[in-house]
Amino acid sequence: MTEHLTPPTFDPADAAAAAARFAATAHADVSYALVDSPLGTLVAATTDRGLACLSYSDHEGGVDAVLDHIAAKISPRVLEAPARLDLVRRELDEYFDCRRTAFDLDIDWSLVSPFGRRVLAATREIPFGEVSTYAHVAAEAGNAKASRAAGNALGSNPMPIVVPCHRVLHSGGKGIGRYTGGVHRKEALLQLEGVLLG
Repeated sequence: MTEHLTPPTFDPADAAAAAARFAATAHADVSYALVDSPLGTLVAATTDRGLACLSYSDHEGGVDAVLDHIAAKISPRVLEAPARLDLVRRELDEYFDCRRTAFDLDIDWSLVSPFGRRVLAATREIPFGEVSTYAHVAAEAGNAKASRAAGNALGSNPMPIVVPCHRVLHSGGKGIGRYTGGVHRKEALLQLEGVLLG
């Protein structure tokens, strides 16, 4: 005797619910989101250790290049997950609204060399509304003669704004120096913090 099996029926509501359950439980090594800001759209990426990247979306190849770099250097398991970046988005909003002067975010230094990490850790200590110099940051990082290397580390800072490389200027009043997202953005951040008059 042959038993007849009834084929399963497709219920779009069940399929949508299953997809939502999967998305809620899927784990990526790196979660990212696009974040709107007064300086343009930012690509924010985080791991279980903390914020790993905050990049201007129009810089050096755009969003795809940023995500490719993260995939190559941290993990290929990169997933768009805006909810995991809510704290980053909230702190950035508060900063741009002049309601926050320091970020309380954990940092994942995976995209930074050991010397670069020392430079950026020293940079992170520069208070809101104050500035330092490349030479001083190099000295704080352990090598007073490495101001050019410090400048390179600042230029490749994967987390501008949160790690405030915009607060580092040339020594002796030789201008404000370069900036990852363009000098116009560095000037805007310094104006926001009251260092430069608009």
